[in-house]
Amino acid sequence: MIGLVITGHLNFASGYQSAVIAIAGDSPQVEYVDFLGSMSPNQLEEKLREAVNKVNSGEGVLFLTDIPGGSPFQRSAHIASTIDKADVISGTSLVMAAEACLEREGMELSELVAQLMETGVDNIKSLKQKLKSAKKTYAMEEGI
Repeated sequence: MIGLVITGHLNFASGYQSAVIAIAGDSPQVEYVDFLGSMSPNQLEEKLREAVNKVNSGEGVLFLTDIPGGSPFQRSAHIASTIDKADVISGTSLVMAAEACLEREGMELSELVAQLMETGVDNIKSLKQKLKSAKKTYAMEEGI
């Protein structure tokens, strides 16, 4: 099974942990690493390496991070570059994290990454745009 490391600034990871467990249940091979204000980037990397050692069964490790280019992303990318099967996704949403926990069994890392990226994009919605689109569709369906 692909191991997951969810990380981000302040309480991003621990917040996601409680939400993901509520949605998807407590999943094996998942670690949550917060980058607290009291930590240095080197301390973060140490925690991330400890997390990788816990979740890496040889089938791959996927880091899910908050901000592209932030320290959690940078340190995850650095670690991922040293692992044969590893990748990093930034801009992670809660639906992506929950889906990763639920769908990764039996998947290849590249398949999981592609699915999560699609999920992330597909789940960005604007209420006003959806309502406007629904009204246009309804108006078009009224005709004879």
